[in-house]
Amino acid sequence: MGLSTLGILHTIIGVLAIAGAVAGFFKYGKINLDKRSGKVYFYASIVTSLSALGISKQGGFNAGHVFSLFILVLLVVAYVLFTRHKVNRGRYLENFLLSFSFFLSLVPTVNETLTRIPLGHPLAKDTKDPLIAHTLLIFFVLFIVGSIYQFVKEKRRIVFNNHL
Repeated sequence: MGLSTLGILHTIIGVLAIAGAVAGFFKYGKINLDKRSGKVYFYASIVTSLSALGISKQGGFNAGHVFSLFILVLLVVAYVLFTRHKVNRGRYLENFLLSFSFFLSLVPTVNETLTRIPLGHPLAKDTKDPLIAHTLLIFFVLFIVGSIYQFVKEKRRIVFNNHL
């Protein structure tokens, strides 16, 4: 596979981040920073994004590094919103930013996975392979549907809490 030690650690921690996000989506309908799964996603994503800055298949600063920096910004802003529990309306943006950071992390994940696995005969021959585009389209549709679901669920929570 040709991964460096940093690449291996980056991959392992990235898988933990994905597991935390998926667990949160299934259990809470969102990445919930109050719960263990959300904390795993948050901290593992921070480490994964930072470690990605030290990895370069093409040499030098590239689009993957830009993704990593953007994901870091999304995570920091979401965390700031999370720490301000008084601002109910901030929950909408917090949920969106965390979900968007997850979707963006899937872009390089899908590219790297499909162009490397299975070893010797990867599913996609390069990053322009239609399989990658179709896979990302499916994840994008899931992101949109999930974001709408989170918006509706959060609106119900806010309305319910305001009626108490």
